[in-house]
Amino acid sequence: MPRAFLVVMDSVGIGGAPDADAFFNGELPDTGANTVAHIAQSLGLLRLPTLDGLGLGAAVRLASGDHAPGLDATPSGLWGAATPHALGKDTPAGHWELAGAPVPFEWHHFPREIPAFPEDVLQRVCASAGTDGTLGNCHASGTDIIDRLGDEHIQTGWPICYTSVDSVLQIAAHEEHFGLERLMVLCREIAPFLHDMKVGRVIARPFVGDAQMGFTRTVNRRDFAMAPPSPTLCDWASAEDRSVHAIGKIGDIFSMRGIDDVVKGKDAELMQHLAKAVSDAPDGSLTFANFVEFDALYGHRRDVQGYAEALVRFDAGLVHILPRLRAGDLLVITADHGNDPTWVGTDHTRERVPVLVAGAGTGQLGHVQFVDVAASIADHLDLKEHGPGRSFLP
Repeated sequence: MPRAFLVVMDSVGIGGAPDADAFFNGELPDTGANTVAHIAQSLGLLRLPTLDGLGLGAAVRLASGDHAPGLDATPSGLWGAATPHALGKDTPAGHWELAGAPVPFEWHHFPREIPAFPEDVLQRVCASAGTDGTLGNCHASGTDIIDRLGDEHIQTGWPICYTSVDSVLQIAAHEEHFGLERLMVLCREIAPFLHDMKVGRVIARPFVGDAQMGFTRTVNRRDFAMAPPSPTLCDWASAEDRSVHAIGKIGDIFSMRGIDDVVKGKDAELMQHLAKAVSDAPDGSLTFANFVEFDALYGHRRDVQGYAEALVRFDAGLVHILPRLRAGDLLVITADHGNDPTWVGTDHTRERVPVLVAGAGTGQLGHVQFVDVAASIADHLDLKEHGPGRSFLP
């Protein structure tokens, strides 16, 4: 039986979203944002021979008409550009739509004011945390806010609450002074109340360090996400007794629904897990992976050089992945949204995303929809359910 591997490069957008003018970073619409092209243009040259060979540069040109210097290869894979339709540019909306379950409602977003959160939300945080108050309570970058409030958090014991343009409540706390498990319990307990408000995620953001040496977020992040609004590719495969393996934060994004097991770690470790899955995953299985550091470490921080270096590392890792694919395997590499590090603000950018396919011949797919990714993988695995999308496989 054929196997399938769906790999999401978190935030690696390629511009050109037709509705980008309806999405904003501050007062500036996302019109013209292009994560890959602008990184390449800022550096003068971006060399990603494996991704470009699969069609990344060609996908950038198709999606937006922009040129990414250094990405000029003639594609050897099947390639195209996918257009999002969800009403948000966040992680759950992008992943769920890719998995065949587009969000049918509008998310609740917290306002750009202080406090950003209503009193009933803050009261629930305090009650669960056992504290007299909270810190932050505003829109903020996660790295900036722990730098600013980390020491006060240690002194008071109060959790740091913040949000972004996404539908999210993020809670940062020190792993040692506050306690990692205590943070997880806090987020788990308040998540259902936030989900009822149509807030997509409560995210636990643990960190370590001190005021003298600085504060650093750890890999122990956990997303307590609302369950997808309808069955996803994972559910379709699980219903037919296929093995479904998650790598990275996929388990959190899908609330482990339809997923047998999950492995986590830094992106370098996740690449090793992906290589192992390609070597060992059973026939008929689905492996679904997310590589988050593009977004979490470099996109939100508007770190062009760091983002480029992460892309180079990912590209180098694929060199060891592609030769391990068996006859009949399908590998789809895509993204969930953009996060242009040259753009204003600190939030995601509305963009089309690449669809790069190994194992299905060569050629141009043209413009496809996010939901077509799930339909195509379901087609490859010969699943009964395909969702609302259409398979783009030859």
